[in-house]
Amino acid sequence: MEHHQIAVYLGAMAAGALVGWAAPSAAPGLEHAINPVLGALLFVTFLQVPAAELIRSLRDGRFLSAALVVNFVVVPLLVAAMFAFLPADQAVRIGVLLVLLCPCVDYVIVFSGLAGGSSRRLLAATPLLLVAQMLLLPGFLYLFMGSELAEIVEVGPFVEAFLVLIVVPLALAWALQAWAARRPSGQKVSDAATTTMVPLMAATLFVVVASQVPKLGDSLTDVAAVIPFYAAFLVVMAFAGKAVARLFRLDAPSSRAVVFTGATRNSLVVLPLALALPDTLSVAAVVVVTQTLVEVIGMVAYVRLVPRLVPDPDRKLVTVD
Repeated sequence: MEHHQIAVYLGAMAAGALVGWAAPSAAPGLEHAINPVLGALLFVTFLQVPAAELIRSLRDGRFLSAALVVNFVVVPLLVAAMFAFLPADQAVRIGVLLVLLCPCVDYVIVFSGLAGGSSRRLLAATPLLLVAQMLLLPGFLYLFMGSELAEIVEVGPFVEAFLVLIVVPLALAWALQAWAARRPSGQKVSDAATTTMVPLMAATLFVVVASQVPKLGDSLTDVAAVIPFYAAFLVVMAFAGKAVARLFRLDAPSSRAVVFTGATRNSLVVLPLALALPDTLSVAAVVVVTQTLVEVIGMVAYVRLVPRLVPDPDRKLVTVD
């Protein structure tokens, strides 16, 4: 499953779309499952990097600075350039803003690792990136859409997402690491848990897509209109991420990680925010999920092309199937 994980993810999304279309009545129940499966996925993600390495990585000022610049300076400038050309529908626009202005904190680590990026550094940056987006998102929304919509997105849901999806899984992962270091039984549990990464990622994508497809309704045209913007974002951010990494003089694995963190967005974690919007803006959640579909397909290209875009002079190029 790990060798074919991208195909597994695409299959999970296709199955989710089919279930969402064939059994729309199941959508509310599936929506309640999003946070539990996402929390489990992040727990397994955190489990794979020892706490000691995570703490050491936080001292890597150049990488963290590059990650902050690419996500909170370069990305907002690109979104600003795209904003005037977005569909006029407010729900569509706020969905695009929610998802594009927030950097990914989950499967970016998997995809970056597949392309030879530094997963350890990305994992260490996860809490910082989530806190930064929590603090900056209301301000960004105010700049783009004015005070009316900025006031709709409250800090509370983001704080809840940080606690439920980051703090709790991270604490549990560290507790299991400590148990594994002292007891063979703990090591067995840890080893078993790490094998669930791909199934959990697939389950998360399935649940998200299946729960949101029934909401498309008459908004299919507006939602489809944002797909070219998401695709263009991926193309531009590949080169922008490389430029930022070069500015901070990072090595190849760190540079690739910067490219991935700039390109991948926080669709799964911001989805609860979109779901909490008023009914008049319900299409925003579907716009967020649409970005996930485009991004995962884009990651197929990224995994193959980023090692060529950012070659490692110290290692022979390896093609990932």
